[in-house]
Amino acid sequence: MDKYYYLVAQLPMLWFDREAPLTTAAFLQEAEKWMSAADFERLRHARFDALEVTSHMPSLLRQYAEHEAAFRRDLAQWRKAQKEGFDYKPETFPVALVKEGNPLEIERNLLHYRWKLIEELESLHHFDLEFLIFYYFKLQILEKLAEFDKEKGRQVFQSLTKVDI
Repeated sequence: MDKYYYLVAQLPMLWFDREAPLTTAAFLQEAEKWMSAADFERLRHARFDALEVTSHMPSLLRQYAEHEAAFRRDLAQWRKAQKEGFDYKPETFPVALVKEGNPLEIERNLLHYRWKLIEELESLHHFDLEFLIFYYFKLQILEKLAEFDKEKGRQVFQSLTKVDI
């Protein structure tokens, strides 16, 4: 089976920077009921931040992984250039994405950049495995955004910087 009309039709819309309407675990639990075993395994192992490209990947997922790898190389080169004081113009992202803001804002910008790429790639897929994988990627991004809790971060920072005299 390569079309999953019922599963996709029942999925709630996802919006960047809003609370996820379901968890990745709940999504996988529901997806497993409707997908073939082989497709479900591909879905279950898909990660939005993975760089591994295999021959068994759907072509769209391979395209995303290759873009992610190029993006990370470009970001590393840009950061190295900033540290060493020379000019470097990234090819895969606008500099404003990472130049302004605190580390949390920059991380959110990077996640939003990935979200927009996912939306662009999924635009021609509606009821297939690729759509479900990209939906799963978006849920992973929303869960990562939910981990950015200011109070928890402050507590961790204070515990790491606490000095006992």
